[in-house]
Amino acid sequence: MNGTNGVAKLSDTYGIMTFSGDVMRRRLPHDIYEKLQKTMSRGEPPDPAVAGMVAAAMKSWAMEHGATHYTHWFQPLTGSTAEKHDAFLSPTGDGAAIETFSAGQLIQGEPDASSFPSGGIRETFEARGYTAWDASSPAFIYKTPDSATLCIPTAFVSWTGEALDKKTPLLRSIQALSEHAMRILKVFGSDKGVHHVTTTIGSEQEYFLVDREMYDRREDLRLCGRTLIGAPAPKGHQLEDHYFGAIPERVMGFMTEVERRLYELGVPVKTRHNEVAPSQYELAPTFELANVAADHQMLVMQILRTVAEKHGFVCLLHEKPFAGINGSGKHNNWSMATDTGVNLLDPREQTHTNMQFLVFLCAVMRAVDLHGDLLRAAVASAANDHRLGANEAPPAIISIFMGDMLSDILDQLEKGQARSTKTGGQLDLGARTLPQIPRHSGDRNRTSPFAFTGNKFEFRAVGSSQSIAWPNTVLNTIVAESLDYVATELEKRVRGGKGGKVEKLEAAVKEVLKQLVKKHRRVVFDGDNYSAEWHKEAARRGLPILPTTPDAVKALASRKSFELFEKYRVLSHRELEARIEVSYERYNRTIAIEARTLASMLKREVLPAAVRYQTELASSVAATESAGVKSPETRKRLQELVKLIGQLHAAIDDVDKYEAHRAGGAEQHARFVADKLLPAMNHARHVSDTLEQLVPGDLWPLPRYSEMLFIK
Repeated sequence: MNGTNGVAKLSDTYGIMTFSGDVMRRRLPHDIYEKLQKTMSRGEPPDPAVAGMVAAAMKSWAMEHGATHYTHWFQPLTGSTAEKHDAFLSPTGDGAAIETFSAGQLIQGEPDASSFPSGGIRETFEARGYTAWDASSPAFIYKTPDSATLCIPTAFVSWTGEALDKKTPLLRSIQALSEHAMRILKVFGSDKGVHHVTTTIGSEQEYFLVDREMYDRREDLRLCGRTLIGAPAPKGHQLEDHYFGAIPERVMGFMTEVERRLYELGVPVKTRHNEVAPSQYELAPTFELANVAADHQMLVMQILRTVAEKHGFVCLLHEKPFAGINGSGKHNNWSMATDTGVNLLDPREQTHTNMQFLVFLCAVMRAVDLHGDLLRAAVASAANDHRLGANEAPPAIISIFMGDMLSDILDQLEKGQARSTKTGGQLDLGARTLPQIPRHSGDRNRTSPFAFTGNKFEFRAVGSSQSIAWPNTVLNTIVAESLDYVATELEKRVRGGKGGKVEKLEAAVKEVLKQLVKKHRRVVFDGDNYSAEWHKEAARRGLPILPTTPDAVKALASRKSFELFEKYRVLSHRELEARIEVSYERYNRTIAIEARTLASMLKREVLPAAVRYQTELASSVAATESAGVKSPETRKRLQELVKLIGQLHAAIDDVDKYEAHRAGGAEQHARFVADKLLPAMNHARHVSDTLEQLVPGDLWPLPRYSEMLFIK
């Protein structure tokens, strides 16, 4: 990596473990390379004729880099990735072995499908599943100190052809959006040379680092990824001194290695910094095509965890590993672009005259207004419920932030026609040695779950441990439906309008935009989304308020939802039913594991420590008073401790009782878990955290927040 004077050369490292770009160009015949590029950049169907040449080139390239095995790398409904490794060497009948990797082996694999979540699509005795090569996402070599494996991104479907993964619906949703975005471009005459519209994503990743030794002493972190008990440290992020502060040296070493590994895998990481909470950090890549970005995001999480181990850390990707301080999200920066590189959400100068941009913008506004409940469902999980609406996290009410300039244009459109664009002007910083700097036409809003940020929308409610594939599948689908509606309205008016082509188009766009703004502007909110007043206002506007996962997932089961996903061929009725079932099951099982872990820690660690302290206090009181000296303060502390220990016994009994209860089907049980089990767990935590603040440090068995968050 080192260039002149020790300066790293990105070109020496970037993508060297990825079968794309220059690697493909050098190793494939020109016509094969061109065909594969069309699949990758335009979304065209892969030509079966290229598979044999690609397989041969891929195998030789991988083996030159030390690969001995290949795997179809896919994303089942677990939320993680999965892989089954096969060796390139195959035995022959004479006892020898040959190196093989055919077109058939590249295109299709057959992993066992029986033990992955399927939501009823497959029974456990039905084992057959297929992986299918996704030629639009580059293969890569994943290296460990002792091995190298060629990883081929694939879809994963059942023997019946139904999607059992997160990639297949994402690809379908991109196709649906492209179809209807192209119709709008055609209305504007902007479709010349454009073959495909895709979505682009830049996904920020927040995470915590904790010392491995402390992690190993916390059963809750090991089994659940978050602290189930733990009193707040005297200092959290009140002073805001960690945010964008100097990166600790040990952490910088970790970040540098993460970036190097990701560069090798072709992941275009660009930003690193301290986040709001102590021991919280962020990594962010530049924009990529949505499908590739979703694959790369899974690699980012894997590399973060793997490299952390080498540096004596554990990387926590849970949305709320520590109560009372900032949680972690995965801000999903989303836009639409043509395959010629035009960003369809770029307002440009004099935005009020950019009618095509305003049509796409208002189509997104309509989609979020009509289907905000589905966006909320797309980010629903037991982990994210702890975060949404808490410190520095958008609330569980989906609204759009537009900013001063766009909100002003919406005002004008609602009245009939946009005539001007607000500008930000210049900022004079008051010192001659500082330059005047341009000011944006509007501020940013850190509390909005879905904010326009210049030339994209930032979907900030996505959880840090989540695959971005499902939220973007939902987002693409609802926008496809909205683009379909808008395209139909424009086409109808342009065909039936009076005057020439330009006059017809201007009249049609003006009428449609006015209608969209009047009907759907209720979802736009530029104020403080954390305020109690906004919750009341959102209810008055009729926006869905879905605070828990059971509330949110129920929206997926609506007739509207089934019709939407079926109409745009993103998910069949059965495929959506399966995802609903998996969501409920995952929620129930996650909290059941947390409840059992909590009860175990309270019984085996917290209660014994509290009883030992009670014994010490009782002995102290007895010894003091036997000497004829009264000790009212110590006796009062002892009485308080005895009372808390009694409360903890009762709280543990409640947790055990509610965890053992089964309330009907998955949906009914999820509702019971949210209404009964979680409150019982929260009460038990409150009692334990109160005890932690009383029990001396030498008796308390667990690392405290002040140690985990501030010892680097």
